[in-house]
Order: sequence, then C-alpha cells, then structure tokens
Amino acid sequence: AGMAVRVSVLPSRRCLFDDPVHVRVAGLQPRQAVTLRASLVDESGELFQAHALYRAGSSGELDLSRSPASGGSYLGVEPMGLLWALQSKTPYKRLAKRNVLTPFCVDLEVYEGHGDMSRLLGKCTNERWFLGEGVKRIPVREGRLRATLFLPPGPGPFPGLIDLYGSGGGLIEYRASLLASRGFVTLALAYMSFEDIPAMPEILELSYFEEAVNFLQKQPQVKDTGIGVLGLSKGGDLALSMATFLPGIKAAVSISGSSFNSFIPLKGDGFTLPVHPYDLGRMKISDESGLVDFSDVLDDHTDPATWDCRIPVEKSFAKFLFLCGLDDMNWKSDLYCQDAVQRLQQHGREVEFYSYSGAGHLLEPPYLPLCKVSIHRVLGMLVHWGGQWREHAKAQEDAWRRIQAFFWQHL
Repeated sequence: AGMAVRVSVLPSRRCLFDDPVHVRVAGLQPRQAVTLRASLVDESGELFQAHALYRAGSSGELDLSRSPASGGSYLGVEPMGLLWALQSKTPYKRLAKRNVLTPFCVDLEVYEGHGDMSRLLGKCTNERWFLGEGVKRIPVREGRLRATLFLPPGPGPFPGLIDLYGSGGGLIEYRASLLASRGFVTLALAYMSFEDIPAMPEILELSYFEEAVNFLQKQPQVKDTGIGVLGLSKGGDLALSMATFLPGIKAAVSISGSSFNSFIPLKGDGFTLPVHPYDLGRMKISDESGLVDFSDVLDDHTDPATWDCRIPVEKSFAKFLFLCGLDDMNWKSDLYCQDAVQRLQQHGREVEFYSYSGAGHLLEPPYLPLCKVSIHRVLGMLVHWGGQWREHAKAQEDAWRRIQAFFWQHL
C-alpha cells in the first residue's frame, strides 16, 4: 500500500491572499504522473478552477517551486500557477472578494495520471484571508463619506492611505484590507454607484475627497507626515487630482489611469475640471461576442483643444508612481501615463513609472487571476480589459511590491 499521498501548503495552510505559498506533494511513486487541480468557489457560488500535469521526482516528491508543469492551465515552473490561472466555468466572470471578513478557500487535489481525473490521491485546503490577524474593519458613514476604515493592530502610528477603484463604482474593500494587513491605515472610499451615490454622478466634488483626507488625518493611529492615495482606472485620475489640489496628499499611485479628468466633471474650489472630450460612436463592438473595445473613444490627448481638462500635476509637491499594462485593451494607459510622466519631469518633479508587457488594465493584488473580459457594472456592457495570463500574474506581483515600497518610502 505504501505511504498515503500528502499535499501540504507551506509555511501554513492559512495565509493572506497576497502571500506566496509552497505547494508540495509527498508519498507518490517515483516519476509518477499526476494532475494537480485547484478549485475555488466565490461568494456568488461561481466555480473557478485550474489544473496542471506533473511528474513526481525520483523520491516520489513533488515541489511546485521546482517541478515544471508539462501541460494544463500553464507550463513550466510556476509555484503559484494553480492560483493565478484560476478560471470560471461561466465565461466573463471576475474573481473579486466582496466580504473581506471571510477567506477564499482553495481546494488543492492530486489525481492519478494525466487523463480523466477519476482517482483522487490526496487533497488539502488553503485558506486565503484578506484581513490579517487583529486588523479592524470599521464602516464609515460620517457626513457624506461612504467608506470603510481598516486599522492594523497596535497603536501605530501607521502611514494612512485612501484606496479608490474605478468607474464600476461600489465600495471595494479587498485591496484596502490587504494593505492594512501590511501595516497601513487604509480608507476604502466609494464615489460612484453605492448606497445614495448615483451610478453616474453628474459631477464629482473635490470637497468629498477632502472630507476623506480630513477624516483619515484625524485618526489617532495615522502618522502626521501626510496621506497617500492609490487609484485604479478612473480612480487613478482622481488620485492625481487629489495629489494636485489637496495639500494633505504626499504620495499618489495611479494604476492604468490618465493625467486628465475623465467622464465626470470635477468641481473644485472656484474651478471645475471639465471632462476630456470623447465620442462613444468610436466604440468598437465585435458582432459575435458583443465585446466592447473602448480604447478609441477619447479625443487625441495631445490636441491643445483638450488641455483644459488636464490635471496640472506639475503644480503638485506630491511624489508619484504610475503603473500600467502594455496589453491594456480598455484604455491607452501607457500613452496617458507617459504624457503625465513627461510633464512632471519637465517641471523637475519626482516620478516613477513602470509599464508591463503582456499585462492588462486590471492590475490587482497578486494571485487574483487575470480577468480579460467582464461586464462593466455601470455601463452594463462586456468590456475587454486585456492581458496575457502569465505576464499579467508576474506584473501583479511586481506592482504590489512597488506600491508598498513607494508608500513606505514617502509616507
């Protein structure tokens, strides 16, 4: 009978979602062919799976950080491939965590052979959490604010961050909760399509975002050296506007964003930033799938006629980090980032910029699988986000390290 097959996740079966783990299998026959499968059921009951074909070593052991996959969802040595390659059975689903108080449970199973997966040899479950030990989650409904505050354990003081997602709206907490688990006080802030905030507001008020900065600065655990802001997509241009017009912001990260105001006018104190001109007639909709390509809807951003909607980032004393994927199919984020970076450099401002080949629009915390296409929650259309699986996964790991290092350095 021999030894039972054991699947282990090291250093622990419980970890944070952005933690890499070692997956090992022991007790196989020497050179035995096996299939490994990962399964995760999200909060709506959607099943995400990935699988890969492996061969045990001469001692009957398998270590995913050393053994190459010969087929399946990915090829080669990919220690975390079973996570980043997770795909839903239903097309166009995006894996996202709504309730950060519960983990995602990933079942890891080992099957005999490279065929029909009829004989299960061993399994274990990896619990992947979004809220570290002792991190507090506090809903905020103060004044106009619709937000969630995350406090790391202990008195601090910790650097404070405001976290903004894109035009899909809602109150997205999983990135903020992970950052709080890494030692930042974070405020996940809703500004569209949430509770009493309309799906497509006619105008956004800078004073709303200022309220968020003031609220965060008042928290006793927050360092008084200034606040950071992190934004994805539409949240990216809002992060730049906050860093430009609000003196409390010391560091801003824009992911797949732009340096002009997009889609909704931004009303400041005595001025309004208009919307960058666009024409939805330039949307390309593919007939068979109904997929929408948005990348050409905007007027040319180098045309001076569009410059009144530019965010004057060069007037800001904040530090900036721009991140984008070169395979973004939704937005010309590389061009728009370069435009901002050039303007900042011409004015002698400090700026960092990284672009990732093969990465798409939705650069998320690591090990969240690539979402190439999904339904935009506000537009109700199938949107093409772009990205290649492996490259996108590597980009997310690198970007996550850079974001944290940037905020630690400047806050």
